[in-house]
Amino acid sequence: MSLLQDAASELLYPILPIFLTVTLGAPVAVVGLVEGLAEGAASITKLAAGFFGERFDKRPLIGVGYGLAAVGKVLVAVAFGWPLVLLARVLDRFGKGLRGPPRDALLVEGIPVEARGRAFGFHRAADTLGAVVGPLVGLLGYQLLDHQIRPLLVLAIIPALLSVMLVAAVRERPRAPRAGPASNVFRGVRELPRPYWQVLAPLVAFSLANFPDALLLLRLHDIGFSVPALFLAYVGYNLVYAAASYPAGLLADRLPRQRVFGIGLLFFAVGYLGLGLTQSPLLAWVVLALYGLFSAFTDGVGKAWISTLVPAGQQAGAQGTFQGLTGLGVLLAGVWAGLAWGSDGHLPLIVSGTAGALVAVYLLTTTTRTSGQRLSAV
Repeated sequence: MSLLQDAASELLYPILPIFLTVTLGAPVAVVGLVEGLAEGAASITKLAAGFFGERFDKRPLIGVGYGLAAVGKVLVAVAFGWPLVLLARVLDRFGKGLRGPPRDALLVEGIPVEARGRAFGFHRAADTLGAVVGPLVGLLGYQLLDHQIRPLLVLAIIPALLSVMLVAAVRERPRAPRAGPASNVFRGVRELPRPYWQVLAPLVAFSLANFPDALLLLRLHDIGFSVPALFLAYVGYNLVYAAASYPAGLLADRLPRQRVFGIGLLFFAVGYLGLGLTQSPLLAWVVLALYGLFSAFTDGVGKAWISTLVPAGQQAGAQGTFQGLTGLGVLLAGVWAGLAWGSDGHLPLIVSGTAGALVAVYLLTTTTRTSGQRLSAV
């Protein structure tokens, strides 16, 4: 399901900034606004979806989430103004927020703590393989359809719908809903243990520098990448991300996950600073590949790290809060970076790259008991 839905999303992602700014005539700030608000919608939804996933069956939430993402892609295909693209992206990410925490909680059912890095790494590898297939299909369609963008938007609907159909194959252990009101999200947040919040604080701080990748693609376009080159560059990034996700998860099962995450942030700093400073398309290809290691060393590793800090009954809520708060950070990062983009975007890239390096040094040089591999309550 993740592979197919990501193939649909990532078929669109490399061309969406160009579709907004060239086809629809939106200013660059709108790209940051659209992606920031979209991620913000996902973030707010994750905060609630995690705790709903603890009280009710997870499969219905997962199904609705994938369904809303498919509807969002339909709206993008028929959009003739950027406000409808904004609505479509928000709806798409709303679905992502609804499905993410219960899906991630379902992934760790029956998985021992010492193997969770591998479990999330395998999932991220499959998910990111969709991000390789999608842009390749998009590039082929772009070339065969005489460089027209809108037919590609329609093409993305197909794998999205197939992903929704696969929800019928999901199984989970039946259980009765918890007693009490289902909407008391804030109480659930307060019940999360202190070590969890100690880990969450630097990760949320970093998210304020981690603006949406759509702006990185816009930077590549400013450097001189053509639309086909953007597709191929994005495929290269995702190939590195997919190939390195499982090894990074395996490493996170053998070393403190705090250290592995910190290594990932070093790759983030190299990626952002490199793209901010270079004007060479060749060097940009190399830097973007290194940036793929950032995603591999932080995405699944972060989820695995968080999963070891809370007991089994709080997994969905913990994942939802983690993904929700860091997603809100990405929202704010997208807004400030879009407004500060200027003519070529080098300034926000340098600022964020420096911030990422500082957080990486903090994680690599500090030792806390929360960086361990086990939690007896899990």
